[in-house]
Amino acid sequence: MDLYCVWLNIFGLALTSTLRILEWPPLNCTQPALQCSVQINNCSDEGWIKPRQQAPNGPLWHSGSQQHVFVRRGESGDLLPVISLSWSFQVNGGVDIIRGTEVHITEEDTNQSICVRYIFHNKIQNMVTNWMPWTFSLDRVVVDPEYKYSVSIYNLPKPDLGNYRLDKNVTIPGCKDPNIKSAKVCLENGSLWDPQLSWTVPVDGGERLIITVGFNTAEFSEEYQISIQNTQHSQHVMRENRTSLNVTFELDVWQLPPCEMLIVIQPFFIRCKSNCLHHQTKCNYCSYYKRPPTYSRSLMIKALLGLIMAGGFLTYLLQKIFHTDPGIQFLTTPRGELEGVQVQERKRKVLIIYSLDHPLYIEIVLKLCAFLMAKCGIEVVLDLLDSARLGIVGSVQWLDWQREQIVKSSDKILILCSRGVRAKWRAMCDGAETRVILREDVRSPMGDMLTPALSLLVPSFVRSDTFHNYMVAYFEDVCSEEDVPSPFNIIVRYKLMKHFEELFFRLLDKEKHEPGRVNRIEGITEDQYFHCPSGKALRDAVEAFHAYQLEHPNWFEDELVKDTDVEVEEPSLEHHAIEQPTESPITIRQSVPGCIEDGPSTLINDVTPSERDHTVYSATHHMTEGLKGPTSNEFKSFPFSEHTHIYVSHPAEQDGSCNSVLAGWDPSVSTLKEGTAV
Repeated sequence: MDLYCVWLNIFGLALTSTLRILEWPPLNCTQPALQCSVQINNCSDEGWIKPRQQAPNGPLWHSGSQQHVFVRRGESGDLLPVISLSWSFQVNGGVDIIRGTEVHITEEDTNQSICVRYIFHNKIQNMVTNWMPWTFSLDRVVVDPEYKYSVSIYNLPKPDLGNYRLDKNVTIPGCKDPNIKSAKVCLENGSLWDPQLSWTVPVDGGERLIITVGFNTAEFSEEYQISIQNTQHSQHVMRENRTSLNVTFELDVWQLPPCEMLIVIQPFFIRCKSNCLHHQTKCNYCSYYKRPPTYSRSLMIKALLGLIMAGGFLTYLLQKIFHTDPGIQFLTTPRGELEGVQVQERKRKVLIIYSLDHPLYIEIVLKLCAFLMAKCGIEVVLDLLDSARLGIVGSVQWLDWQREQIVKSSDKILILCSRGVRAKWRAMCDGAETRVILREDVRSPMGDMLTPALSLLVPSFVRSDTFHNYMVAYFEDVCSEEDVPSPFNIIVRYKLMKHFEELFFRLLDKEKHEPGRVNRIEGITEDQYFHCPSGKALRDAVEAFHAYQLEHPNWFEDELVKDTDVEVEEPSLEHHAIEQPTESPITIRQSVPGCIEDGPSTLINDVTPSERDHTVYSATHHMTEGLKGPTSNEFKSFPFSEHTHIYVSHPAEQDGSCNSVLAGWDPSVSTLKEGTAV
């Protein structure tokens, strides 16, 4: 069974409605001269399908009473909204062969349904009863306000051909409807709440205005926000079992509009939360306050100072815009014209989950990270760029911590789908004894990071309140939509780089389409992104992998590792060497230097990039425990040279002649050496 189905069964309670049948008092369909029993949610068609000639006609809505909604007390004594249905048999519709009647009700949004079947235990002798057609009803179905339901009623047995049923689409009215406004579900939304809002203002005048707002509380709202509109003053108060509350505001006269204010109360009922109906009233304080607000000399001075500060800030912004790299700009197209707006907001972060399919695919992932950071200003979290912390805490703990940080914020998790993602997900769903392991999984110090990521992220993803944190994408030229695991089919799948602009809007939590205009971002669309250096490198990486796939159709099968036994050599104490396989573009060597009497000793970690350079490096220094004193780091880069040095200095306590330890990194050499800092 697909793991997605299991998780939906576990977490699917949040997606269901309250559609059900009241259990008390029990349903009774028996009538004079007719013995009848009730079956609920046991409506199998087995034995109830007959040839058309042996089946009765369909029912009719009962004249004058088709369906209506009212409230009824449930098993716990609470008032619940229920729908009442009433139907009758056709007089000439084969009444003598009817063996029962059946009702199906389905909630359209969640597809939840219930079935009620009335089964007759004796044959109906007369076509009418008390000179009226045989009539049946159902008034125990609990529904939700403003939901839509489809109702179908059959006579039994059902015909094998034709549609002999009664269909109806029913929309339940909202809580403002007088028939259901007293239901508990409406009380929990605040439909009957009358705050009886009042306010008082002292009549003695003064430099400050004191306003006291009073209101009645509601049973199902513990928190309230009271605001004075046109100002920045608001207060949160808790009910704490009180039936009424008073809130006092003390405001400067110059902060208020002339004479009239708007007082707003926002409740937080348990069902509507922060989307509950606001209650407001206008306050004309001039009739109570002896000294209405005037525009005095002090107010004019404050306004003038505010204008000067605003002008200085605007000048600073303009100077910064026209004297620096414009970066990412929002472009809007109202009525066919473009207008640029500079992005000014906090830096967004994205965690990228991917599969180590092939060195050329890893190159694409790294180039995408570089493009997001350099062109888009996005902070990227990637295991390859955080190997030091990942090696300390472990892969699962690292992934769980990153997920928690992103779920708590508006940041995103981007899942890049590829052949490796598809294969590993299918292995997880099929319960295969042997995991899918690729060559790059064996070569990577972190190993396979995708499988634990899917095991950790998918259960969190299926919760509806975390959908906004997840994005799914794939490179159209080297991957396909079939690579997307089944749980992610319920959200948008972005094709890169065709849909990169839409993906970037998701990263910023902004809408591309707004009333009257369409937002655009300059420089990141499919036909523009490669005009910058990082975008060009990304396009070249995608084209290189695409060409490799065309030349090697079975490339993925070649990357699969059948023999998972990997031998690891124990490093010596004097010389620690970690060498990547011969096809890896980087060789890293590490050494612990001795003490040089003439001065501080130097530790040089040498990295030699090859032609297939990933352009992203990570240099980490590890100091021996117990060292005291500050550690200094220095990074020296030569833009027109291949030399780059990283120096790490820390006091050493070996003897008086060695006063510091330094580490340097020179990518232009590939041999281990020791030296003295200059």
